[in-house]
Formats: sequence, structure tokens, C-alpha cells
Amino acid sequence: MTARLAISIGCPCGVGPEVSVAAASSLRGARALFVGDLGAIRAAARVCRVREDRFVVVPEAADAWHLPKGLFGVLQPGRALAATDRAAGRPTRAAGAAQLAWIDAACDLVRRGDADALVTGPVSKDAIAGSGAPGARGFLGHTEHLQRRLHAREVVMAFYGEGLVTSLVTTHLPLAKVPPAITKAAVARATYWLADLLVRARARGGAPKLVVCGMNPHAGEAGRLGHEETRAIGPGIVLARERIARAGLRATVAGPVPAESALRLAAAGTFDGAVAMYHDQATIAMKLTSFGEAVNVSLGLPIVRTSVDHGTAYDRAGKGTADPRGMRGALALATRLSASPRSRTTRSRPR
Repeated sequence: MTARLAISIGCPCGVGPEVSVAAASSLRGARALFVGDLGAIRAAARVCRVREDRFVVVPEAADAWHLPKGLFGVLQPGRALAATDRAAGRPTRAAGAAQLAWIDAACDLVRRGDADALVTGPVSKDAIAGSGAPGARGFLGHTEHLQRRLHAREVVMAFYGEGLVTSLVTTHLPLAKVPPAITKAAVARATYWLADLLVRARARGGAPKLVVCGMNPHAGEAGRLGHEETRAIGPGIVLARERIARAGLRATVAGPVPAESALRLAAAGTFDGAVAMYHDQATIAMKLTSFGEAVNVSLGLPIVRTSVDHGTAYDRAGKGTADPRGMRGALALATRLSASPRSRTTRSRPR
């Protein structure tokens, strides 16, 4: 069955429309529906040297899946943006509100079963939060927003690259707030969902091997350099193993291991994935090993959602030089996950 992918194009003033157009134009094994502004999409097509007439407005998502080969449907919630509100590198309040509306519309398509997976382009958190749109003020990112919209009991941010796969125990938190947020339950959650992702996404068989990072240097040195490892991370690993076993997943979990070693070993292939304690612990390693190609994945949602691992890149917008590899990877992983039997049965609830 051909996967049906709903793409929210991200900020119309950034590179989101360009990487979406460039990646989808060579899409194989799936159909794509763009959710965004037709003017922004066709402007991106021009700079990416893709025929503008391949993108046509459709009144309903279902119409996109029956278009002739080579054409893409565009669902445009709300009014078309003025040219000044989609100018490259200059986001406006209207652009911020539109980004959020496109995320919500694309999310709802997948939730209703009108599409199989959600793929999101890069947005501006600041433009959305300052747009004045309903629900925009506290916007911190796709992960948290989609959790609220879908009423998911838990959600985990993960990054998937050919060189490294990671999940995060904490996400968009100031570093000073990270230690109290590392709990036994949070460690178990991030570990369980990483195991679930690896089982669904791995092309080869066998039980995936996970490693859990410590938070402190040398994983705390038995409490001499911090107590998070003994207080929460070690017990969280025990809880994760129990949850993995109850779910019938075949996966092994090691740790806590000092992060510098855990991430190096995972990148070298000794482990199939690593659980990081905080945002930059994961993303520095990801961007050293897979920058431009890694995929952001929201785990624990009742839908499949993938995204690029980069931002709006306003300095490159409108030039046709944006690298579409990350979006190609996001489309490919969304296609693979939506075809997985576990994706059709997994729900966002503890096991």
C-alpha cells in the first residue's frame, strides 16, 4: 500500500517550502500532500527548478491521492498569504499564525485517517509564539504542541540518522532545570520508545541494543560527581527493561554509561541507539555524525510524525541552495514507519 504523507511546510519565510518541494519531487513509494500556502510553495518550486504547475490546490485531502502521477495536492487552510508575509528571511505575525494552522491541519488529517503520517518542515518558535494566534503563546516546538493536541499521555523526542539514533529524556528545558526532570519514569519512557522505534524502523532482524547515557561526567563516579545515575537513571533502566519485556519487544539495554563513551559506541555501531539525558547531549553528537541527514521523530504519539533536524535557515531562504537531504530522510522514515505493523497497533499509553 502506498503511504500517504501530509507535509506541513514550516515557516513560509524560511527554507521549509524549498526542502519540502525538492524532497517530494523525487519521492518514491509514497504520495505527498502539502499543507501550506500555494504561493509560498510555487515560489519555492521556482528557485528549486521544479515545475510550478505540479502543485495544485485541492479542496479535500482525498483528492490529492488521486491526482495524476507527478502532481501534488496543496491543502491551504485559511486565506492565502500576502507576498510580504512570505518574503524570504522576514517572518511576520501572519506567517507565524499560518505555520501553526498548517501544523494543526496536517496533524488532524493523520488523526482522522485521511493521511498515514505527518512530516513537518522547520518552524520559527518565536514567530508562532508572537503571532497572537489561539494556542500560540506558549509554543515550544512541534513535540510538545502535538502532545497536547493529540492528548498523548507521553511523548519522546528522538533523532534518527544512519550513523546514530538517539532519544531524549528531557527536551526544551534550560540546563538548570534538567536534573530534577530526570526521573525514573522519564528514563524508562525514553528508553522504551527508542526500543519501539528501532524495532519498527530496522531493515534487518535481530534484537536492537540500546545504551543509556549518564548525566554527569563519568556517569557520576558512584555518586562522587552527582547522584542522578543512582537516584533515577539506573532504576529507570530497570523499569524500562520490564516495560520492554511486557510489550513483547526484543531489545537489550545497557547503562548508565558515561555519555562520551555511550554516544561514541553507538555511533560506531556497538549499540543501535542511545538514550540521552538532555537536548544538547543528543544533538551535538547527532549533528557531528549526521548533520543535514538526521530525522527528528516524535515517539509515543498515536500518529507517525517525522521532521527535519534543522531550523528555518532564514539566511538561505529564497536562494534555492537549501539542502533537502533531511526532508528526504523524514519522508523516507515516515513511509517506513507508517508501513510497520507496530505503527498501526502502538498507542500513547504506558505498558
